[in-house]
Amino acid sequence: MSTLTLVLLGLFVLVAAFIAYVAARPSDFRIERSQRIRGSADAVFARINDLRQFNTWNPFAAADPGANIVYSDQSRGIGAAYEWDSTGKAGKGRMTVVESQTPRTVVMRLEFLRPFVATNTAVFSVASEGPVTHVTWAMTGCSGFVHKLFGLFFSMDKMVGGEFAKGLATLKSLVETDRFR
Repeated sequence: MSTLTLVLLGLFVLVAAFIAYVAARPSDFRIERSQRIRGSADAVFARINDLRQFNTWNPFAAADPGANIVYSDQSRGIGAAYEWDSTGKAGKGRMTVVESQTPRTVVMRLEFLRPFVATNTAVFSVASEGPVTHVTWAMTGCSGFVHKLFGLFFSMDKMVGGEFAKGLATLKSLVETDRFR
């Protein structure tokens, strides 16, 4: 065998091993952040369960103010939905409330259509602790090959989790400010 053939064969083996490594990475993911808010569980729940209120503190909506958002006739509770479409960072997708248990839980189905296709689940858990409410925002889903590859170079937990933390801080500010009106 020539030196060139050996180099090409070695390169092929390295690329194949890298592809196998990426493919073998875990597919399921969970990203979660929590916040303690001085306010009632009902007040916190209302700003999550109503999608129009949700988008007053949703950091992903704020990141692309030029996105076109169209709400369904129903904006709160099970069946409430909105679609967004943007040429910017937000891409295109749909969010639907699939479970709502006042004032404890809101579960949303996230369908991303652009810039990538994915379906994830967001769960908001709300728990009253006296004058304070503990809220947790979690997202679960399944990563395809491209997302696994991307995850080798960028921490999705830090990127998306950072946005969750930012959104929850804004929610905290809104709820705590409302208490004094």
